[in-house]
Amino acid sequence: MVEHDALSATSQAYDAAAVLYAQLFRDELRDMPLDRAILSAFAEVVRASGDGQVADLGCGPGHITAHLDELGLAAFGVDASSEMIRLARGAYPALRFDVGSMAALNIADGVLGGVLSRWSIIHTPPRELPAILAEFHRVLAPGGHLLVGFWASDDPSHPTQVFDHTVAPAYRWSPDHLAAMLRESGLAEVARMVREPRPTDRRQFQGIHLLARKAEAEAV
Repeated sequence: MVEHDALSATSQAYDAAAVLYAQLFRDELRDMPLDRAILSAFAEVVRASGDGQVADLGCGPGHITAHLDELGLAAFGVDASSEMIRLARGAYPALRFDVGSMAALNIADGVLGGVLSRWSIIHTPPRELPAILAEFHRVLAPGGHLLVGFWASDDPSHPTQVFDHTVAPAYRWSPDHLAAMLRESGLAEVARMVREPRPTDRRQFQGIHLLARKAEAEAV
């Protein structure tokens, strides 16, 4: 489980930054066609696998949860920051938003058709990430899909790299290393999108989306 002090510090930092964050990122997908494309592909595979509920974990002010709803998914958001959840509920009152931790989700086993973790693992200390991935696997239904977004490490000799983040300590990950961790958690990679940084991006890191799938239930 993620250490309480680290989680508490991160959620408090996002509480303080929530209003500015919402203003800065509300329309972020408008100029990100590749991100919109991978989210659309995620929505399509979720629907094809049974169309179950989708949890947007680390949902922030709710704009991506709302986008998933527009794509036809039964999406709800979860975030450790109570202020982020307050803003999300105000902006999208028709949608469900809950305060919660990715390390201990208040979601039953095997009920979700999809899990979205879009840049929400970046504040997780590396030693704690396997527990987070195990939670993703636990809540997904057999055949369910996970889409995880993060920034890539650019040093092959180090699977993780700390970087300077405005809000809280953060980490970049080797895509191959993270894909291997997903496999160890029972989630098989089915697709990968690599987005090169734009000249105007504040952080000149590759953006990675890994799409993974939980195996179907074994025949009895």
